[in-house]
Amino acid sequence: MGGRLDGRAALVIGAGSSGPGWGNGKATAVLMAREGARVACADINAEAAEETRALIESEGGEAIALTCNAARSDDVAATVAATVAAFGRLDILDNNVGIAVTGAVVDLAEDEWDRAMAVNVKSMYLGMKHAIPAMLETGGGAIVNISSVASIRHIGVSYAVYNASKAAVNQLTSATAIDYAGQGIRVNAVLPGLMKTPMVETSTGLASAYSDGDIEEMWRKRDSQVPVGHMGEAWDVAHAALFLVSDEARYITGHSLVVDGGLSLKIA
Repeated sequence: MGGRLDGRAALVIGAGSSGPGWGNGKATAVLMAREGARVACADINAEAAEETRALIESEGGEAIALTCNAARSDDVAATVAATVAAFGRLDILDNNVGIAVTGAVVDLAEDEWDRAMAVNVKSMYLGMKHAIPAMLETGGGAIVNISSVASIRHIGVSYAVYNASKAAVNQLTSATAIDYAGQGIRVNAVLPGLMKTPMVETSTGLASAYSDGDIEEMWRKRDSQVPVGHMGEAWDVAHAALFLVSDEARYITGHSLVVDGGLSLKIA
């Protein structure tokens, strides 16, 4: 246990993993626990949330598992309430829910647009809406919203609603940071680039867009796109989130931290 988050209570929404291995939320929840936080592991998949809780407790940390549909206000409100009931406070929120939906606007079905906006943007709004009042009761807190480098540039895949939804996350982050800066709430975003995570592997749309469904070929192509020569992994996102919620970032709010191996610096 590192101690950078000693005494704090954290809620990670999207703390499970969509497949074997380490997703961003799972790694973040475990890393925050290693740094001394008590962690509420919330996910729409109860088994995935429980797996993360068990990992934390196996390392000597303290955690609870909660089932939460992050796009439903009642679910999020209950999740925040359960976190406060378990730990007596809420200091950290990591909004880590998101889905990758491919397709240009002409090809994209309207219900897919609505679903992506609900999961990728509404979840961030609801997480902050319900968490901020709880944070204010104990003097403030820190929030990290997980966005994407796709919010600031095209990354080679037709991604209309993903691009738009993640750009909305950036603006929602900065607007909320301004609204609550004077009340001890810091709000920042992490913009991951091309990552090698279970969500990417299980997204049939991405594999089809890159390589006609060939996962290994998709990994090869994505590695080749990144200036440093390889994709990132969940721990890269987790360490960025940890920094932004720690005291080391106490003077940082409204920032969008790009974690992409140089991808966004490229012309093509």
